[in-house]
Amino acid sequence: MLERLSRAKSVRPGKIYGAPGDGMSGHISLITALVLFGLWLLITEMGWVQPLFLPSPLAVWDKFVVAMTDGVSNSTLIQHTLASLGRVLGAFFLALVTAVPVGILMGVNRTVRGLFDPIIEFYRPLPPLAYLPLIIIWLGIGEFPKVFLIYLAIFAPMAIAARAGVRSVSTEQIHAAYAMGATRAQVISQVILKAALPEIFTGMRIGIGVGWTTLVAAEMVAAHRGLGFMVLNAAEYLASDTVIMGIIVIGIFAFAFDLMLRYLEKAMIPWKGKI
Repeated sequence: MLERLSRAKSVRPGKIYGAPGDGMSGHISLITALVLFGLWLLITEMGWVQPLFLPSPLAVWDKFVVAMTDGVSNSTLIQHTLASLGRVLGAFFLALVTAVPVGILMGVNRTVRGLFDPIIEFYRPLPPLAYLPLIIIWLGIGEFPKVFLIYLAIFAPMAIAARAGVRSVSTEQIHAAYAMGATRAQVISQVILKAALPEIFTGMRIGIGVGWTTLVAAEMVAAHRGLGFMVLNAAEYLASDTVIMGIIVIGIFAFAFDLMLRYLEKAMIPWKGKI
């Protein structure tokens, strides 16, 4: 009995539940993607759905080639992509340097928590389209309002995640650091911040996903290029091949950024899931 318990304790959690990105889950994900693509190809080739509602993969690929060379909606696909990347990444890094410090301060200071918590909790559930008209009235229809709208959508989950990470630090860890002569600044930087890093990275992953989700809403008003603008413009003309092509491109970039954050998380927090 004791032997079985000791062996169970020595097994890492990732071995029981399946660590993210392990070989088995990667193979299953690849098979799932191939099956979905095969179903898409079968449905369109058999003519079960009209091309207006679901164009074939070949039609979407042809539109992708046209978008890369001749362009759609008055710009090439690269120009649309660069415009959207600038907005999403600008908003993300702006949220990173503001939301994370605010979240940490909310976790360690009651006054800061009382100041920001009602504001964040009030607007966090609101869809960006709800306060988009106010942003247009206050800031106009230039480039900054688009970035600011995405920034607001990213700010809330990142700040809440940082606050949750700080609040998860045990009192014993803090008291032990003080007992060993650490200053308040050292406790915050060496104990609290490091313990909160897993939650902060979770908030970053959620935030970048929310940023791409908000992109389409941000590019609804007075945009001349961008992936969201391209999709909306194509939808007005019932160009479903362009719509699906734009959705796939947005999804690929969102997934790529999520993978990048997973890699950074694994490199910066090697102890996660092991203690």
